[in-house]
Parts: sequence; C-alpha cells; structure tokens
Amino acid sequence: MQHDYLHKEERLSRDELTALQLKRLRQTIRQAKKGIFYWDRLRDIEPEDIKSIEDIKNLPFTTKEDLRNNYPIGLLTEPVSKMVRLHVSSGTTGTPTAVLYTKKDLDTWAELMARCMYMVGIRSWDIFQNLSGYGLFTGGLGIHYGAERLGCLTIPAGAGNSKRQIKLLKDFKVTAIHIIPSYALHLATVFDEMGIDPKSLYLKTALIGAEPHTEEVRKRIEEIYGVKAYNSYGLSEMNGPGVAFECPEQNGMHLWEDAYILEIVDPNTLEPVEEGQVGELVLTTLTREGMPLIRYRTKDLTAIVPGECPCGRVHKRIARITGRSDDMIILKGVNIYPMQVEKVLMSIPEVGQNYLIILEKEGYIDKMRVQVEIKDEYFVEDMRELKKLQDKITRRLREEILITPKVELVEHKSLPRSEGKAVRVIDKRNEN
Repeated sequence: MQHDYLHKEERLSRDELTALQLKRLRQTIRQAKKGIFYWDRLRDIEPEDIKSIEDIKNLPFTTKEDLRNNYPIGLLTEPVSKMVRLHVSSGTTGTPTAVLYTKKDLDTWAELMARCMYMVGIRSWDIFQNLSGYGLFTGGLGIHYGAERLGCLTIPAGAGNSKRQIKLLKDFKVTAIHIIPSYALHLATVFDEMGIDPKSLYLKTALIGAEPHTEEVRKRIEEIYGVKAYNSYGLSEMNGPGVAFECPEQNGMHLWEDAYILEIVDPNTLEPVEEGQVGELVLTTLTREGMPLIRYRTKDLTAIVPGECPCGRVHKRIARITGRSDDMIILKGVNIYPMQVEKVLMSIPEVGQNYLIILEKEGYIDKMRVQVEIKDEYFVEDMRELKKLQDKITRRLREEILITPKVELVEHKSLPRSEGKAVRVIDKRNEN
C-alpha cells in the first residue's frame, strides 16, 4: 500500500499546529500520570490546567539522571506485557538508560522516519542501504523500519566490512544510504584503494547523522559521492532518529512539532533563550504511549533557525547541533562518557591513579587512545605480562563503551598532573 508522506500535519498552518500540540500535550499529561514517576511529579497538575502551549513552563524538567535512577522500567505508563521493543544506551555511572516501545510507538516512529526520508526525495522504488550499527543502538533499526514503511528495498548492511559494503552498493544499484559522516569519508579511501570512483555508483541521496559534523564534511561527502547529503537528528529517549531532519533546502532541520514540543533554554538558568540564540534543546513527546517524557533535557546545544522555510513547512527548524552541555564524547556514533572509562580502569588492581583519553583522527576515522599509568610493581620487563594486561584493559573497555580503544601502558607518575581539575580528555580531532 502506497502512503502519502506529505502528511496533513506537514500542511498545517502555525495556528492549527499549535492547537494540535495543545490537545496532544493534555493527552500526554493524562498518559504520563498513569505511571508512578509522573503521577508523583504531576500530582498537582491536571491536563485541563494547561490552557496554552506556554503553560508547559509550569511542568517539571525530566533528566537523564531520572531515567537512570528509575532503570529499568520506572518510567513506563503501560504494563511490560504491552511493550514490544527495548533499546538501551549506557551512561556515566554504568547504569544504562532504557527506552521501551509499544507497537503503537514503533508504528509512530516508523511513520516519522518515513516522512523524513520522503521529504528528501526517497521513494518506494529506491534501493536503500543502511550502513549503521544495528542492535541496542536506535540508529539502525529506526531508519530500517522507516525505509521499509516507505516501501524501499532495504539492505541491513550494518557497520564496517567496507569491501562488502561497496559490493552491495554496486551489485544492487543502491540509490540511497544512511551512513555516519566519518565512515563515509573512510569508505572513500577504500573506494580509492579498489580503483573505483564512488560517482560511478547509482547513489543520489545520503542520510548522515549520529555524530556531530561540520558543513565542510557534508560538502566533501557530497563531492566524493555525487549525492545530496542530509543532516538528521534524533536521540533514543525520543525514539531515536527521525526527531528532526533537513528538507531539500538544507538549511536547518525541521523538528516534527506534531510529535514533539521544542524548547531552547539556557543550560544554567533553564530560562528560555531568544529565537536564534544557542541553548539546550528540551523536548516533550506528544505521541508516545509506553514511555512519554515531559520537558526532557537533551543536553544538546542548538538554536531555532529564524524565519520561514522556502519549502513551505511551518515546523520549526533547529540548527546543526554544536555540541553538548555536558562532557559526553561521541565517537563513531556511540555515546561515551569519561566516567565509564574511569570506572573500568579503577576496577583493575594493576592500574595506577592517572589516565588520559586522547581523541584523534586517523585519516577520516575518529580514534580513541587511552594512556594508563600502571603501578610500579606491575610495570615489569616481561613483555608478555604487559601485553596480557594491555589486552585485559582493552577488552574491559570494549565491553563497557562498545568500541575498541588503543590502550597504551605508561609508567607510574609519567602522565601530567594538575592541581586543579584533572584533564582527562584531550580532543585532537580538529587539529590540522
């Protein structure tokens, strides 16, 4: 069955969209109060107390710590028996955050994702290859279900295995891809080694996201592959990808305001900032059934793009994410906190008190190097013992942060020390 993805919600006027948001916000409050967490938080607030969207400021914020503290199912507003999917992201304390979905939630998510893809020109006759990681990470399955909903032949290639990726791209005449920007640049070097021009493929459209990237990187990808590359935004707490997406104008990402209420606040005062000013993105779900979130602090820094979009959609646009208001590292699309690394290192008896995380680029790929001080009694001349220890630390870190860092063992007291706050992360990725 062919759907029309220029939804009626995309054709609404600003007044109609605001009225829909108000109706759905009241429904969300009603739904949220079915769960223990929000029943307690919102005990003095009834849906009818919300007279306009501006009244959202009277509702409390929700934070990642709330999700961690109520892990695994403390934020559910429907019974576990009604849930059909679970995605998990790890966190600073080692306590993950879990997001659970009902069948209706998955349908809504697939529809939003399909809408994003339709907006940039992808149609049911396109061949779509998803070069994103699958599993507990939302990026793979979220975009996969959107592509299938749209009717595309969908290839769940997953991440890595570059030569196989290129074979699939060629053999099946793939026209659209989803790829992490740094991997798109790395894949270009593999094309070069194989003597294949990426422009000789059938590609027209690339969806890029999952890690911050510059406009220069986008332009380079477009030039290498001969495609239009569209920026996307999502986070697992809001479903995953499909929260906001660029239209063909490529000037800011339309955030689907029929599914989310958007606020930009000062991360310190939590007061709203002026339109066009950078602040922290705060989102409220409007269509979530199993685990609605109210005024969720994303920690992502962005701004509302002022003015109307020439494409005609009135859904507000947000600018490219400029970073985070906390210390999270995004590497190869995976969210990593320095505290996760510290937790692993400090649990290993041979490790000393000091360590350093160095982020750098190897070609176009982001890499993590972890220098670890080893206690004197373990820093021995037997290379086999040191190699065994290095392998153990690498394995433990891989289990915690889901990527494999390069671990370097160094002598006790050899890393720089500071009298103030310890410098744990050095980011060299943007150095020339």
